[in-house]
Amino acid sequence: MNQAKSSSRIHSIVRAAFAAAVLPVLFLYIMISKPDYKIMNALSYVVLPVANFVGDIVTWPIRAIGGAIENVTEFSKLRTENEELRIRLDQALINQNNFEIALAENKKLKQELNIKNMQPYDTLVADVIHDNSAIGHNTFIINRGKQDGIKQGMAVVSTDMNLVGVIIDTANNYARARALTDVNSSVAVRIVGSEVYGFISGNGSKRPKIGFFSDPEFQPSDGIKLVTSNISGMLPAGTLVGKVVDGNNVEVKPVSSVSRVMVLKFDTEQNEYK
Repeated sequence: MNQAKSSSRIHSIVRAAFAAAVLPVLFLYIMISKPDYKIMNALSYVVLPVANFVGDIVTWPIRAIGGAIENVTEFSKLRTENEELRIRLDQALINQNNFEIALAENKKLKQELNIKNMQPYDTLVADVIHDNSAIGHNTFIINRGKQDGIKQGMAVVSTDMNLVGVIIDTANNYARARALTDVNSSVAVRIVGSEVYGFISGNGSKRPKIGFFSDPEFQPSDGIKLVTSNISGMLPAGTLVGKVVDGNNVEVKPVSSVSRVMVLKFDTEQNEYK
């Protein structure tokens, strides 16, 4: 039964294909041998759709292959463009990194130049080559010495102009400085924006203690800034020392946070740092 149905369907398809193939031939025959426009016009409504349908069926494999080739070509172009964009992105990232490095170095050099221009005395850039921290003591060594004009008592500041220490020993090619946190450190200071004077003393911890004597009733509050004063005549006035925290402690610039410093070169012949 199924075989009969299948055979019938095959015969129907063959007949339809034969009719589709014959109709265009018949149409051409009438056009050439017996050009009857009424018949031709009537047949055109049947022949042309059938011809288009048959043409679509016949040309489908070719169109499918053409579309696949076009897709492959487009994919290849996209792949090439992606590779080019990836190369450009990598180069852009490299350029951005180089730019950021150059910008940071430029900022650092500008800062050092501005510090030199702002000071009424000479400054000398030096590198910290050794940081010696022991119980209660904190000294450090820089790679500048007597031959560079470094003398005992000169101030050592960070590149952002925070006091870091004071020179206590010098040799030809290096010098040793005492940090503000050292137990033997004592620096005269002034409250910024006031005429209240005092001093900070190192105690071996990260934060020296503060004491005031020009105004016994003054109560320091957290966040107020301290600068060096010239009461003792030992250090130039106006250099930032730190800020008050927890009432009587001072947050200072630790030596461990700097690798490059500035030495403020001023006349120390009349001064003594002990």
